[in-house]
Amino acid sequence: MTVGFFAPRPPAKTGVADYAEALLQALREHGDVKVDAHKSDVALYHIGNNQLHGAIYDRALEHPGVVVLHDAVLQHFFLGRLTAQQYAEEFTFNYGEWTRSQAEDLWKHRARSAADPRYFAWPMLKRIATTARAVVVHNPAAIAIVRQHAPHANVIEIPHLFVQPATPSMIDTLRFRNELGLGPRTLLAGLFGHQRESKRLPVVLRALERVRNNDVRLLIAGSFASPDLERSLAGQLEGPRILRAGYLSESDFWRYAAAVDLCINLRYPTAAETSGIAIRMMGIGKPLVFSQGDEIARIPENACLRVETGPAEEELLAGYIAWLARDRDAAEEIGRRAATHIARHHAIETVAARYWEVLKKA
Repeated sequence: MTVGFFAPRPPAKTGVADYAEALLQALREHGDVKVDAHKSDVALYHIGNNQLHGAIYDRALEHPGVVVLHDAVLQHFFLGRLTAQQYAEEFTFNYGEWTRSQAEDLWKHRARSAADPRYFAWPMLKRIATTARAVVVHNPAAIAIVRQHAPHANVIEIPHLFVQPATPSMIDTLRFRNELGLGPRTLLAGLFGHQRESKRLPVVLRALERVRNNDVRLLIAGSFASPDLERSLAGQLEGPRILRAGYLSESDFWRYAAAVDLCINLRYPTAAETSGIAIRMMGIGKPLVFSQGDEIARIPENACLRVETGPAEEELLAGYIAWLARDRDAAEEIGRRAATHIARHHAIETVAARYWEVLKKA
Protein backbone atom coordinates (compact mmCIF):
# COMPACT_ATOMS: atom_id res chain seq x y z
CA MET A 1 0.00 0.00 0.00
CA THR A 2 1.27 3.44 -0.96
CA VAL A 3 0.05 6.42 1.06
CA GLY A 4 0.03 9.94 -0.35
CA PHE A 5 0.85 12.50 2.34
CA PHE A 6 -0.35 16.10 2.09
CA ALA A 7 0.41 18.66 4.80
CA PRO A 8 2.24 21.91 5.52
CA ARG A 9 5.86 21.08 6.28
CA PRO A 10 8.58 22.75 8.32
CA PRO A 11 9.78 25.50 8.31
CA ALA A 12 6.13 26.65 8.16
CA LYS A 13 5.46 28.31 11.54
CA THR A 14 2.49 26.18 12.48
CA GLY A 15 1.98 23.31 14.88
CA VAL A 16 0.36 21.30 12.09
CA ALA A 17 3.65 21.28 10.19
CA ASP A 18 5.53 19.94 13.22
CA TYR A 19 2.82 17.33 13.83
CA ALA A 20 2.83 16.23 10.20
CA GLU A 21 6.60 15.88 10.05
CA ALA A 22 6.65 13.66 13.13
CA LEU A 23 3.77 11.54 11.86
CA LEU A 24 5.34 11.19 8.41
CA GLN A 25 8.51 9.66 9.82
CA ALA A 26 6.54 7.31 12.09
CA LEU A 27 4.21 6.16 9.30
CA ARG A 28 7.21 5.25 7.13
CA GLU A 29 8.01 2.57 9.71
CA HIS A 30 4.78 0.87 8.57
CA GLY A 31 5.02 1.19 4.80
CA ASP A 32 5.45 3.34 1.72
CA VAL A 33 4.49 6.99 2.31
CA LYS A 34 5.11 9.59 -0.39
CA VAL A 35 4.81 13.33 0.12
CA ASP A 36 2.51 15.08 -2.38
CA ALA A 37 2.15 11.87 -4.38
CA HIS A 38 0.24 12.21 -7.65
CA LYS A 39 -0.78 8.55 -7.42
CA SER A 40 -1.33 6.47 -4.31
CA ASP A 41 -3.66 3.83 -2.92
CA VAL A 42 -4.95 6.23 -0.29
CA ALA A 43 -4.17 9.85 0.56
CA LEU A 44 -3.84 11.43 4.00
CA TYR A 45 -4.77 15.12 4.03
CA HIS A 46 -4.01 17.44 6.96
CA ILE A 47 -6.58 20.26 7.14
CA GLY A 48 -6.49 23.32 9.39
CA ASN A 49 -8.25 26.66 9.70
CA ASN A 50 -5.87 28.82 7.64
CA GLN A 51 -4.66 29.38 4.10
CA LEU A 52 -1.65 27.05 4.37
CA HIS A 53 -4.18 24.29 3.71
CA GLY A 54 -5.87 25.75 0.62
CA ALA A 55 -4.36 23.50 -2.06
CA ILE A 56 -4.61 20.47 0.25
CA TYR A 57 -8.31 21.12 0.85
CA ASP A 58 -8.97 21.41 -2.90
CA ARG A 59 -7.15 18.16 -3.63
CA ALA A 60 -8.99 16.37 -0.82
CA LEU A 61 -12.27 17.23 -2.53
CA GLU A 62 -11.05 16.21 -5.97
CA HIS A 63 -9.32 12.99 -4.84
CA PRO A 64 -11.04 11.87 -1.62
CA GLY A 65 -8.98 10.17 1.04
CA VAL A 66 -8.51 10.27 4.80
CA VAL A 67 -8.78 13.80 6.20
CA VAL A 68 -7.18 14.85 9.48
CA LEU A 69 -9.11 17.81 10.90
CA HIS A 70 -6.69 19.67 13.14
CA ASP A 71 -9.44 22.26 13.66
CA ALA A 72 -13.09 21.28 13.56
CA VAL A 73 -14.00 24.82 12.50
CA LEU A 74 -13.12 25.97 8.98
CA GLN A 75 -15.01 29.27 9.17
CA HIS A 76 -11.86 31.42 9.07
CA PHE A 77 -10.38 29.32 6.28
CA PHE A 78 -13.31 30.25 4.07
CA LEU A 79 -13.37 33.89 5.17
CA GLY A 80 -9.77 34.15 4.03
CA ARG A 81 -10.13 32.60 0.58
CA LEU A 82 -13.63 33.27 -0.77
CA THR A 83 -15.45 36.29 -2.18
CA ALA A 84 -18.62 37.51 -0.48
CA GLN A 85 -20.80 35.62 -2.97
CA GLN A 86 -18.73 32.43 -2.75
CA TYR A 87 -18.84 32.59 1.03
CA ALA A 88 -22.62 32.92 1.07
CA GLU A 89 -22.94 29.96 -1.30
CA GLU A 90 -20.65 27.79 0.83
CA PHE A 91 -22.50 28.82 3.99
CA THR A 92 -25.92 27.96 2.55
CA PHE A 93 -24.55 24.65 1.23
CA ASN A 94 -23.75 23.82 4.84
CA TYR A 95 -26.83 25.20 6.58
CA GLY A 96 -29.59 25.82 4.06
CA GLU A 97 -30.90 28.71 2.03
CA TRP A 98 -32.72 30.15 5.02
CA THR A 99 -29.32 31.06 6.55
CA ARG A 100 -28.22 33.32 3.67
CA SER A 101 -28.88 36.50 5.64
CA GLN A 102 -26.77 35.06 8.48
CA ALA A 103 -23.93 34.45 6.03
CA GLU A 104 -24.15 38.00 4.69
CA ASP A 105 -24.03 39.42 8.21
CA LEU A 106 -21.02 37.31 9.17
CA TRP A 107 -19.21 38.37 6.02
CA LYS A 108 -19.98 42.03 6.66
CA HIS A 109 -18.54 41.91 10.18
CA ARG A 110 -15.70 39.45 9.48
CA ALA A 111 -13.12 41.78 11.06
CA ARG A 112 -14.51 40.52 14.38
CA SER A 113 -14.12 36.85 13.49
CA ALA A 114 -11.07 36.11 15.67
CA ALA A 115 -12.97 36.72 18.91
CA ASP A 116 -16.69 36.69 18.11
CA PRO A 117 -18.22 33.33 19.20
CA ARG A 118 -20.72 33.47 16.31
CA TYR A 119 -17.97 32.59 13.85
CA PHE A 120 -17.04 29.48 15.81
CA ALA A 121 -20.68 28.37 15.97
CA TRP A 122 -20.78 27.78 12.18
CA PRO A 123 -17.86 25.41 11.42
CA MET A 124 -18.72 24.84 7.71
CA LEU A 125 -17.47 21.22 7.55
CA LYS A 126 -20.16 19.61 5.43
CA ARG A 127 -18.33 19.50 2.10
CA ILE A 128 -15.06 18.03 3.34
CA ALA A 129 -16.71 15.66 5.84
CA THR A 130 -19.17 14.19 3.34
CA THR A 131 -16.49 13.78 0.67
CA ALA A 132 -13.75 12.13 2.74
CA ARG A 133 -13.38 8.36 2.95
CA ALA A 134 -12.66 8.83 6.66
CA VAL A 135 -12.24 11.82 8.98
CA VAL A 136 -9.68 11.71 11.79
CA VAL A 137 -10.08 14.04 14.78
CA HIS A 138 -8.32 14.25 18.14
CA ASN A 139 -11.11 14.68 20.72
CA PRO A 140 -14.84 14.14 21.39
CA ALA A 141 -15.75 17.79 20.78
CA ALA A 142 -14.50 17.50 17.21
CA ILE A 143 -16.39 14.23 16.68
CA ALA A 144 -19.66 15.91 17.64
CA ILE A 145 -19.10 18.82 15.26
CA VAL A 146 -18.25 16.56 12.31
CA ARG A 147 -21.33 14.42 12.90
CA GLN A 148 -23.56 17.49 13.05
CA HIS A 149 -22.44 18.32 9.52
CA ALA A 150 -22.15 14.78 8.13
CA PRO A 151 -24.13 12.24 10.18
CA HIS A 152 -22.99 9.31 8.06
CA ALA A 153 -19.29 10.23 7.91
CA ASN A 154 -16.71 7.69 9.03
CA VAL A 155 -15.23 9.64 11.97
CA ILE A 156 -12.32 8.19 13.95
CA GLU A 157 -10.76 9.69 17.08
CA ILE A 158 -6.99 9.29 17.27
CA PRO A 159 -5.15 11.02 20.14
CA HIS A 160 -2.80 13.85 19.30
CA LEU A 161 0.75 12.48 19.02
CA PHE A 162 3.64 13.05 21.42
CA VAL A 163 7.32 12.60 20.61
CA GLN A 164 9.59 12.36 23.64
CA PRO A 165 12.11 15.22 23.29
CA ALA A 166 15.69 15.54 24.41
CA THR A 167 15.02 18.09 27.15
CA PRO A 168 17.77 20.13 28.83
CA SER A 169 19.41 18.73 31.95
CA MET A 170 18.30 19.96 35.36
CA ILE A 171 21.57 21.86 35.74
CA ASP A 172 21.09 23.59 32.37
CA THR A 173 17.48 24.43 33.29
CA LEU A 174 18.51 25.93 36.63
CA ARG A 175 21.16 27.97 34.86
CA PHE A 176 18.62 29.18 32.29
CA ARG A 177 16.12 30.12 34.99
CA ASN A 178 18.86 32.13 36.67
CA GLU A 179 19.53 33.91 33.36
CA LEU A 180 15.83 34.80 33.26
CA GLY A 181 16.10 36.34 36.70
CA LEU A 182 14.08 33.65 38.47
CA GLY A 183 14.72 32.55 42.02
CA PRO A 184 14.75 28.92 43.14
CA ARG A 185 11.15 29.18 44.43
CA THR A 186 9.77 31.44 41.69
CA LEU A 187 6.73 29.96 39.98
CA LEU A 188 6.97 30.60 36.25
CA ALA A 189 3.65 30.20 34.43
CA GLY A 190 3.81 30.08 30.64
CA LEU A 191 1.65 30.78 27.60
CA PHE A 192 3.10 29.39 24.36
CA GLY A 193 2.23 29.71 20.69
CA HIS A 194 0.66 32.36 18.47
CA GLN A 195 -1.11 34.83 20.72
CA ARG A 196 -4.66 35.49 19.54
CA GLU A 197 -7.88 36.57 21.24
CA SER A 198 -9.12 33.03 21.83
CA LYS A 199 -6.18 32.25 24.14
CA ARG A 200 -7.67 34.54 26.82
CA LEU A 201 -4.50 36.53 27.49
CA PRO A 202 -6.37 39.51 29.04
CA VAL A 203 -7.97 37.08 31.51
CA VAL A 204 -4.57 35.58 32.34
CA LEU A 205 -3.03 39.01 32.93
CA ARG A 206 -5.88 40.06 35.21
CA ALA A 207 -5.60 36.77 37.10
CA LEU A 208 -1.89 37.42 37.61
CA GLU A 209 -2.71 40.83 39.10
CA ARG A 210 -4.92 39.07 41.68
CA VAL A 211 -2.03 36.89 42.88
CA ARG A 212 -0.41 38.60 45.84
CA ASN A 213 2.67 36.38 45.82
CA ASN A 214 5.38 38.51 44.20
CA ASP A 215 7.49 35.45 43.47
CA VAL A 216 5.29 34.53 40.49
CA ARG A 217 6.17 35.37 36.88
CA LEU A 218 4.34 34.95 33.57
CA LEU A 219 6.12 33.99 30.37
CA ILE A 220 4.43 34.96 27.10
CA ALA A 221 6.24 33.03 24.38
CA GLY A 222 5.15 33.45 20.77
CA SER A 223 4.36 36.22 18.33
CA PHE A 224 1.03 38.01 18.34
CA ALA A 225 -1.31 36.88 15.57
CA SER A 226 -3.47 39.92 16.40
CA PRO A 227 -1.71 43.34 16.39
CA ASP A 228 -4.87 44.88 17.85
CA LEU A 229 -4.66 42.53 20.83
CA GLU A 230 -1.00 43.37 21.40
CA ARG A 231 -1.69 47.11 21.25
CA SER A 232 -4.61 46.84 23.65
CA LEU A 233 -2.40 45.12 26.25
CA ALA A 234 0.73 47.23 25.74
CA GLY A 235 0.83 48.62 29.29
CA GLN A 236 0.22 45.27 30.97
CA LEU A 237 2.78 43.46 28.84
CA GLU A 238 5.52 45.72 30.21
CA GLY A 239 4.81 44.78 33.84
CA PRO A 240 7.69 43.66 36.09
CA ARG A 241 6.30 40.14 36.43
CA ILE A 242 6.07 39.58 32.65
CA LEU A 243 8.72 37.83 30.57
CA ARG A 244 8.45 38.03 26.77
CA ALA A 245 9.83 35.75 24.09
CA GLY A 246 8.95 35.81 20.40
CA TYR A 247 8.60 32.86 18.06
CA LEU A 248 10.75 30.04 19.43
CA SER A 249 12.88 27.58 17.49
CA GLU A 250 12.47 23.93 18.44
CA SER A 251 15.50 23.93 20.73
CA ASP A 252 14.52 27.22 22.38
CA PHE A 253 10.98 25.97 22.90
CA TRP A 254 12.24 23.06 24.96
CA ARG A 255 14.55 25.32 26.99
CA TYR A 256 11.61 27.50 27.99
CA ALA A 257 9.30 24.50 28.39
CA ALA A 258 11.69 22.89 30.86
CA ALA A 259 11.97 26.18 32.77
CA VAL A 260 8.25 26.77 33.38
CA ASP A 261 6.38 25.35 36.35
CA LEU A 262 2.84 25.70 34.99
CA CYS A 263 1.38 26.00 31.48
CA ILE A 264 -1.83 27.96 30.91
CA ASN A 265 -3.82 26.76 27.90
CA LEU A 266 -7.19 28.52 27.88
CA ARG A 267 -9.42 28.60 24.79
CA TYR A 268 -12.58 30.54 24.06
CA PRO A 269 -14.04 30.57 21.52
CA THR A 270 -12.73 27.15 20.55
CA ALA A 271 -12.33 25.43 17.19
CA ALA A 272 -12.48 22.04 18.97
CA GLU A 273 -8.74 21.73 18.49
CA THR A 274 -6.35 19.71 20.63
CA SER A 275 -3.37 21.84 21.55
CA GLY A 276 -0.10 20.31 20.44
CA ILE A 277 1.70 22.58 22.89
CA ALA A 278 -0.44 21.26 25.74
CA ILE A 279 0.34 17.65 24.79
CA ARG A 280 4.04 18.46 24.68
CA MET A 281 4.00 20.17 28.07
CA MET A 282 2.02 17.40 29.73
CA GLY A 283 4.34 14.85 28.16
CA ILE A 284 7.35 16.32 29.96
CA GLY A 285 5.48 16.44 33.26
CA LYS A 286 4.20 20.01 33.48
CA PRO A 287 0.83 20.80 35.08
CA LEU A 288 -1.71 22.39 32.72
CA VAL A 289 -4.66 24.70 33.24
CA PHE A 290 -7.31 24.20 30.53
CA SER A 291 -10.66 25.73 29.72
CA GLN A 292 -13.34 23.18 30.59
CA GLY A 293 -14.82 21.42 27.56
CA ASP A 294 -15.14 18.18 25.62
CA GLU A 295 -11.80 18.91 23.96
CA ILE A 296 -10.10 17.64 27.13
CA ALA A 297 -12.65 14.98 28.10
CA ARG A 298 -10.08 12.15 27.77
CA ILE A 299 -7.64 13.70 30.26
CA PRO A 300 -8.13 12.32 33.78
CA GLU A 301 -9.55 14.78 36.30
CA ASN A 302 -6.46 14.51 38.48
CA ALA A 303 -3.97 15.04 35.62
CA CYS A 304 -4.76 18.69 34.87
CA LEU A 305 -6.64 21.72 36.17
CA ARG A 306 -9.84 23.05 34.57
CA VAL A 307 -11.57 26.43 34.64
CA GLU A 308 -15.02 27.29 33.34
CA THR A 309 -15.15 30.18 30.89
CA GLY A 310 -17.33 32.85 32.44
CA PRO A 311 -17.59 35.15 35.47
CA ALA A 312 -15.47 32.96 37.77
CA GLU A 313 -12.74 32.19 35.20
CA GLU A 314 -10.31 34.91 36.31
CA GLU A 315 -10.73 34.27 40.02
CA LEU A 316 -10.34 30.50 39.70
CA LEU A 317 -7.24 30.83 37.52
CA ALA A 318 -5.69 33.21 40.06
CA GLY A 319 -6.48 30.69 42.80
CA TYR A 320 -4.74 27.89 40.92
CA ILE A 321 -1.63 30.01 40.31
CA ALA A 322 -1.45 31.05 43.98
CA TRP A 323 -2.01 27.48 45.17
CA LEU A 324 0.71 25.96 43.00
CA ALA A 325 3.12 28.75 43.94
CA ARG A 326 2.65 27.70 47.58
CA ASP A 327 2.46 23.94 47.07
CA ARG A 328 5.13 22.85 44.62
CA ASP A 329 4.63 19.19 45.52
CA ALA A 330 1.04 19.41 44.23
CA ALA A 331 2.26 20.92 40.97
CA GLU A 332 4.79 18.13 40.52
CA GLU A 333 2.20 15.44 41.27
CA ILE A 334 -0.24 16.82 38.70
CA GLY A 335 2.62 16.93 36.20
CA ARG A 336 3.56 13.31 36.90
CA ARG A 337 -0.01 12.18 36.33
CA ALA A 338 -0.14 14.18 33.10
CA ALA A 339 3.07 12.56 31.83
CA THR A 340 1.74 9.10 32.65
CA HIS A 341 -1.46 9.77 30.70
CA ILE A 342 0.42 11.08 27.66
CA ALA A 343 2.86 8.16 27.64
CA ARG A 344 -0.03 5.69 27.78
CA HIS A 345 -2.28 7.21 25.11
CA HIS A 346 -0.33 9.68 22.94
CA ALA A 347 3.01 8.02 22.19
CA ILE A 348 3.97 8.49 18.55
CA GLU A 349 4.36 4.74 17.94
CA THR A 350 0.83 4.03 19.19
CA VAL A 351 -0.69 6.92 17.25
CA ALA A 352 1.08 6.00 13.99
CA ALA A 353 -0.14 2.39 14.26
CA ARG A 354 -3.72 3.60 14.61
CA TYR A 355 -3.35 5.86 11.59
CA TRP A 356 -2.02 2.96 9.54
CA GLU A 357 -5.01 0.82 10.42
CA VAL A 358 -7.36 3.62 9.34
CA LEU A 359 -5.48 4.07 6.06
CA LYS A 360 -5.59 0.33 5.31
CA LYS A 361 -9.37 0.23 5.78
CA ALA A 362 -10.25 3.50 4.00
